[in-house]
Amino acid sequence: MSAVLVSSLTKIFNQGRTDEVVALSDVDLEIKSGEFVSLIGPSGCGKSTLLRLIADLIAPSTGTVTVAGKSADAARREQAYGIAFQQAGLFEWRTVLKNVELPLELRGLSKAERKAKASEMLELVGLAEFAGHYPAQLSGGMQQRVAIARALAVRPPLLLMDEPFGALDEMTRERLQSELLGICAQTGTSTVFVTHSISEAVFLSDRVVVMSARPGRITASIPVTLDSRDEAARQSPHYFECVTAVRQALRGTPLTSAS
Repeated sequence: MSAVLVSSLTKIFNQGRTDEVVALSDVDLEIKSGEFVSLIGPSGCGKSTLLRLIADLIAPSTGTVTVAGKSADAARREQAYGIAFQQAGLFEWRTVLKNVELPLELRGLSKAERKAKASEMLELVGLAEFAGHYPAQLSGGMQQRVAIARALAVRPPLLLMDEPFGALDEMTRERLQSELLGICAQTGTSTVFVTHSISEAVFLSDRVVVMSARPGRITASIPVTLDSRDEAARQSPHYFECVTAVRQALRGTPLTSAS
């Protein structure tokens, strides 16, 4: 079963008005179970809109979205995915532990269960010792790790991420990329990742999906088969071949083989 299946999806904002905007047009996309897929394209191409449609935060104008065989609405109500944005979105008045406990609290888990599961997630992202701290006491990178722990707290089969590392410095960003891959490998989570960075998309992904300028359409789907996901991978010839292939796809020039 597919983790996500998008069929003939179109999104029009302000439909029928003079300020109507066609954000997405006839998008088809399948994401397999356990697959890490990045969405990349020019600003305003509808990457984040597509992510929000998958999350059922907005409704499509036409077309369908299913998540693990369920409607996007049913998946949202069942908390079948975790979601993280560029801003960590933590509650300043809750400790790190209590922030991670929030989705578990909404599911009605007992206090002991919430604490155990949230502590496990903080251990996974390397922040167990900061459980009693408040968000303002953490660096930006640490806050993002808390947001990822919160998104994964209910062990969702799908993780949706909208430029979660976009505001971080390069060193922190690369470290969190590696940590994210390790977490996804441990949890078996399927991931849809929105980014503006070609290098980030290639390093993280099993497949990079390239979108056109508005109205957003999928123009290329580029597989990435790196032997490893470490610093050596960033220096490998295949990594640079994939970066070039994505760059060419974004420019609309003919693709060279990256397989």
